[in-house]
Amino acid sequence: MTESSAALSADIKTDSQEDRPTWPAVLRGWRCKCPNCGEGKVLHSYLKVNDECSNCGLNLSNARADDGPAYLTILLVGHIMAPLMHVVYFAWRPEPLVTFTVFSLGCLLSSLFLLPRMKGIVVAYQWARRMHGFGKED
Repeated sequence: MTESSAALSADIKTDSQEDRPTWPAVLRGWRCKCPNCGEGKVLHSYLKVNDECSNCGLNLSNARADDGPAYLTILLVGHIMAPLMHVVYFAWRPEPLVTFTVFSLGCLLSSLFLLPRMKGIVVAYQWARRMHGFGKED
């Protein structure tokens, strides 16, 4: 066993007894960074979770994000765009085609922006709470 792997296994052993802070992990997930070190990338090719962190070696292959990020993205985009559409329509009364075009593009672009960040948040939350193979024995 090399020194670096021994140090890593020692860190993992001491980490299993301590609480993992949730909010710093979630903020790292928002940036699509490793929830443990905040340096390595969690995702590759837009939405695929890396098998492990390139910096600290954290095993990310057990992450189960499934449909959670899509639901969170729809929830956020819907709760932002619906009131905004109401305000814009009653304040300025734009043409229906203009309204449709602007809000369709807004929904599409904000969804594409939020989806990988929501996936990073879900993976980071699972890591912080020791869910799905991130520390709890089955």
